[in-house]
Amino acid sequence: MKSKRLMITLIVALAWCCASVQAQTLNLMPQPVKAEIGSGRLVIDGSFRVALDGYIEPRLEAVAARLTRRLSLQTGIPMPAGLEANPGKAALVLHCDHAGEAVQSVREDESYQLDVTAQQARLTAPTPVGVLRGAETFLQLVALDAQGFGAPAIHIVDRPRFPWRGLTIDVSRHWMPAEVLKRNMDAMATVKLNVLHLHLTDDQGFRIESKKYPKLQELGSDGHFYSQAEIAELLAYARDRGIRIVPEIEMPGHSTSWYVGYPGLASGPGPFQIERKWGIFDPTLDPTREETYEFLDGLIGEVAAVFPDEYLHVGGDEVNGKEWDTNPRILEFKKSHGMKDNADLQLYFNGRLLPIVQKHGKKMVGWDEIFHPGLPKDIVVHSWRGPESLAQTARLGYMSILSNGYYLDFALAPADYYRVDPLGGAAASLAPDQASRILGGEACMWSELVTPENVDSRIWPSTAAIAERFWSPREVTDVDSMYRRLAIVSRELDWVGLTHHSSLPLMLERLAGMQAPDALRTLADVLEPIKEYKRENSREYTSLSAYNRLVDAARPASEKARAFSGMVDHWRENEATIRRQLVVWRDCQESLAPLLKSSALLQENAPSAEDLTKVAKAGLEALDHLDSGRPAPQAWVQQQSVLLDSATKPHAELMLMIVPPVRKLVEEAGKGSR
Repeated sequence: MKSKRLMITLIVALAWCCASVQAQTLNLMPQPVKAEIGSGRLVIDGSFRVALDGYIEPRLEAVAARLTRRLSLQTGIPMPAGLEANPGKAALVLHCDHAGEAVQSVREDESYQLDVTAQQARLTAPTPVGVLRGAETFLQLVALDAQGFGAPAIHIVDRPRFPWRGLTIDVSRHWMPAEVLKRNMDAMATVKLNVLHLHLTDDQGFRIESKKYPKLQELGSDGHFYSQAEIAELLAYARDRGIRIVPEIEMPGHSTSWYVGYPGLASGPGPFQIERKWGIFDPTLDPTREETYEFLDGLIGEVAAVFPDEYLHVGGDEVNGKEWDTNPRILEFKKSHGMKDNADLQLYFNGRLLPIVQKHGKKMVGWDEIFHPGLPKDIVVHSWRGPESLAQTARLGYMSILSNGYYLDFALAPADYYRVDPLGGAAASLAPDQASRILGGEACMWSELVTPENVDSRIWPSTAAIAERFWSPREVTDVDSMYRRLAIVSRELDWVGLTHHSSLPLMLERLAGMQAPDALRTLADVLEPIKEYKRENSREYTSLSAYNRLVDAARPASEKARAFSGMVDHWRENEATIRRQLVVWRDCQESLAPLLKSSALLQENAPSAEDLTKVAKAGLEALDHLDSGRPAPQAWVQQQSVLLDSATKPHAELMLMIVPPVRKLVEEAGKGSR
């Protein structure tokens, strides 16, 4: 009997293992907790209809309508609008157990179960938000094969790993119109992100209407701000997609735009104007004046009334304290209150700010700098400094979210973001109760170097990889699988209106003037902007700069170079393809030469084109040596090494990304491998 039970257990385990392996081939991102593939497929054709079952509300009717529209758009098949009244006749049944929270919170149940057979698909969830998450999974299942469009028979049980899965968009440094936020919320919903953190105020702009203090936006925004009516529209749009919007009103630093209209709030004498440059600036709220807190009470009350989320982000980072150190009245205040330094003064400010936030029914979120063990345990510490500070706050009983490692403006490869885990590093050693206080994380799109034209290309598709880290089980870490699925999901994001692909040809056409940009695309596809803050340090940029150069068009991560590198790792099997690609790159400079001369915007990119030709020639010569079966002369190897070292140097803030794989070919040629 024991041996029989053991055999059954082994068979079940083997079946689940096989199902899991099969599930890895699905184009789902994020990966679900559990996916068991069955036999057969549900046909998707013009008769596709959706029915609602169980609890019904307008949000569910809206998701059914969006799902049908998306499916029709993605397949090109006309599908009838409206719901099917009889669930037995529908291709997809959406069943919701009960209403969700009146105001979606960090505690909302987002789980769902999806069962697809050859006859019907049935999505079941406790709440409307769970239905929203499962609907996106169903859309990702639909694919074209030799029989037409269909979804595989499958059983999925899914729920998020972290309850806080966010994207920060900085709308202050560069203004982002409402349509930018809407299309990015559609993309967020596609990959199951649930928090849009709006960085609404900074030195470069105050971007929300205040009816109580109208000079904030009238004098501090250049006319670019969201009216309270527009905010209400964005909030409704977000709720329909299961997304919370958390506002950030940055204080006491990063607040120059406030003082253009209300100079009496500042610690220094002014005069003040909207900052056009980037960086950390001196103007800071005066934390010693009672008028400051009266003003904040009015402003926070107004913001709290507009945004229903239970959390309000107060910033709190990067206060340089220079005005606090030079204001005699503030110096006397610190002395009389026994304050040792400006950290004590900021602690005093936070102590005064917190009751105001609480008075208006909100919980406080702030960057690392706000943290102090005396604060109540329901605040959330937003960590930009890293895993150590994140883990420390969790050990002390505080909730936290991670953004360190998820800065999209660093222009890193998707794999670099994918490898960062909110429970990695120092947090990996936390006890289970401590680890539960880490609510998740947020990808951050700081907007110093982006505009509405190219912001999508900086956020996506990398944020889809980050979204998987926040949603999927911790064990889902296969980078090759991630890249395979990311390429497909990236294309699917086009259908929700993102411009991360479509903006590139238009920007290249502008750079090329009246000439064909094909050769320019060849060059752009193997270039990447320099990383982290190196670009900001390379020249002076302002909010009035033109972001219309090749570095603004080039994508953060070169997929062409990554694919080429993969081929070089197995060059024997891929030699013919590698050689053809190298010939294209070798000849690129000659095709580009007239364009580089005729476009004032492209003249700075001539060295990159020259390097591409030289590096491609080195790769072709390396293949010739490898084909000979004899080691390449060491003098040649040394010569190519010097050339490649030179080609690694950025030009016009762009890096040539095929240098490392060509270096591999040169090194192999030096060994004489065959």
